[in-house]
Amino acid sequence: MRKFNTERNTIRHITSLSILFCFLSIGVFSQVSLPRLISDGMVLQRNADVKIWGWAAPGEKVQVHFLDTVFHTTADESGKWNIILSDLQAGGPFDMKIIASNTITIKDILVGDVWVCSGQSQMDIDMNRVSPLYEEDIKNAGNPYIRYFEVPIVYEFNSPLTDLGHGSWEHITQDSILKVSAIAYFFGNELYNKYKIPIGLIRSSHGGSTAQAWMSEDAIKDFPEYFKELQKYKDTTFLSDVKRTNKEITKTWYTKLGELDKGNKDPDMPWYNPRLDISDWQVMNVPGYWADSWLGQVNGVIWFRKDIVLPDNMAGKPARLNLGRIIDADSAFVNGEYVGSISYQYPPRRYDIPPNLLKAGKNTIVLRVISIEGKGGFVPDKPYELVFEDEKIDLKGDWHYKVGAEMKPMQPMTSLRRIPSGLYNGMIAPIKNYSIKGVIWYQGESNTDKPLEYADLFPALISNWRNKWQQGDFPFIYAQLHNYTESYDQPTESKLALTREAQLHALSLPNTAMAVTVDLGEWNDIHPLDKKDVAKRFVLAAQKIVYNEPGVVPFTNQWKPKVIG
Repeated sequence: MRKFNTERNTIRHITSLSILFCFLSIGVFSQVSLPRLISDGMVLQRNADVKIWGWAAPGEKVQVHFLDTVFHTTADESGKWNIILSDLQAGGPFDMKIIASNTITIKDILVGDVWVCSGQSQMDIDMNRVSPLYEEDIKNAGNPYIRYFEVPIVYEFNSPLTDLGHGSWEHITQDSILKVSAIAYFFGNELYNKYKIPIGLIRSSHGGSTAQAWMSEDAIKDFPEYFKELQKYKDTTFLSDVKRTNKEITKTWYTKLGELDKGNKDPDMPWYNPRLDISDWQVMNVPGYWADSWLGQVNGVIWFRKDIVLPDNMAGKPARLNLGRIIDADSAFVNGEYVGSISYQYPPRRYDIPPNLLKAGKNTIVLRVISIEGKGGFVPDKPYELVFEDEKIDLKGDWHYKVGAEMKPMQPMTSLRRIPSGLYNGMIAPIKNYSIKGVIWYQGESNTDKPLEYADLFPALISNWRNKWQQGDFPFIYAQLHNYTESYDQPTESKLALTREAQLHALSLPNTAMAVTVDLGEWNDIHPLDKKDVAKRFVLAAQKIVYNEPGVVPFTNQWKPKVIG
């Protein structure tokens, strides 16, 4: 009998634990949750139907308290719920409370205009990159009524994601300004200064991306080549093989490069040592490309060295080493000390030299330059100088150089940022429920290999986004590709020019405008630093087609497409 009672008590204990576990499980899984965009500091779109959405237990009752109104809804069988706010007026900050089995309070909400800022690297480039042009703008930045949300970079090829992995709304402050997209910031700041309404900027962009990467699968079906390509990347084994191959190509190439580089063979006398004997080094004029010298086309590592003499009054002072742009990667040393490196060709080289490193008399600057493929070297018409607070020393001219290691060009790799639908699924689908005023877009460079196709592809992207957002023909303002590459004495074919012409076809869609930027480029840099003027032209377009201001330079919506080529 005692044994039976013990067993019965054990069964009761297990049953009680099971009931408690089920109760706790229900409690956990019925917690109301929200997407990343619905969070503290968000900006809601004024004068529009604004969806507030999230997840809860199936059938769970949800209340949303906002602006003295209580909205009631019930989660559907899959746990999804939403309510619609209408005709919100610009202002704030406000709080919102969402109540179900748990309570979430969202603080510091503004109501104003929300813009999606998308495209490729031109939209990516942050204020830090362009800082030499805009020191005063950066110094004066700080506006609690401009909010910025950076969508994390995610590739997804199988199905659209429902939420972002991370991200939050940020105020534009001195602490955040340098990492904010330059075009997005100048656009938002100009709009705020003109209209004095809160501005929300959602940056969803990725350098080197193609238009097809930003389109949904159903839209890609109209482009059979891209639709077929997408299907391959849905195979997780295939995708893993691509990623692994990319890593192996990079690792193998750089491992061999390190093994062959004579500049690092002798640990007691590496080539960045100022005491190194360079009597057998050759001389090259910098800037320029060594493929144009007697050395010819060489990939691998080339070491460069230049000695400069400084007067007593410069000794010990901090300075900045500006080295223009270098193709492809470099590491810089001053008097044998490492001062910085950049791993790819596009960013400007600006290396800070700390106090007490420079001395009176001879100082040695050494660069270890890696060329992966093509013509390596120093891009012309860029600053190559040592900059002090009130003086500059020109570093152009003769540099000594020597080959550290010669390599075959790195094998081409697969760029996932160019694969159809990958960025749409990962970076647009999770935000398409969020009500917006419109889109600013800067992209096209990655599609210049097929400019005639872009005339159909780009308008299809705009229609695709409008269809998915379900907010009608919202404004879509895009930048014309700027002038880039060297000029020629005679007329010549240009895929960039054909792509600019292809961009015009999007003007056949309603509520579109093109910001003319062909004059804002740099012939030697696909990433020109002047982003403020680009933003101003975006604003001019917005003034015309969005804010209906009279007297603004017009952008016609009556343009008729024509055959190009």
